[in-house]
Amino acid sequence: MLGLPRATEFNKRIPKQKFYENLSVTPVVKRVFVEQIKTIYWRNKIAATTLNLAAGETVTEVEIFEVKLNSSPLDESVLRQMDKEIPYHIIFLLEYEGKYQAWTAYKEAAASGSNAFKVGTYYHTDWLPETELPLKLDGLSIDAVYENFVRQIAGDALEPGTTDESLAESVARTERRKALEKQIAKLQANVRKEKQLNKQVQINAELKKLKKELEEI
Repeated sequence: MLGLPRATEFNKRIPKQKFYENLSVTPVVKRVFVEQIKTIYWRNKIAATTLNLAAGETVTEVEIFEVKLNSSPLDESVLRQMDKEIPYHIIFLLEYEGKYQAWTAYKEAAASGSNAFKVGTYYHTDWLPETELPLKLDGLSIDAVYENFVRQIAGDALEPGTTDESLAESVARTERRKALEKQIAKLQANVRKEKQLNKQVQINAELKKLKKELEEI
């Protein structure tokens, strides 16, 4: 898929029940797998062994999964469950009625090690024909290829920083901006409802502090 070299092709169908046989999977997530997903294919494996790329320091492989849907939109919890089960970095291509969305979350090794991963916020493209997905194999190492895939899928949702900013730094800064904007909106609503002047002053002082931090990000 995505015009990737033949050497990366894997094309293995994965039984969807593999992901909800685990006893820890909630009945809600299991129902989503059963009702919303038709089939799952492991289409490509991007690694130093399949392409002429340098091995990554933090990313060993990037897997391309095609997930054919019975209905849209897909509950994000399903992707999170698959990401938790598979100790590699994954690009999900959701297919519904001939159109595709590319999804991925910034995924990094958890501090505990042992193949555990911390799965962050998911980013996705619009629904597009496969040939129009904004995904291009770009980079000289597996780390760089993965970082570029995430940035291509995230688009404007992942704000650009300095040229030497790492993907982890971009993700952290974007998440902090979202959190600040949410806090500011909440405080602005509170100050409009507050009747006591001294409390209005306190809230406005906190607002000023948060707005200054937001400007500096």
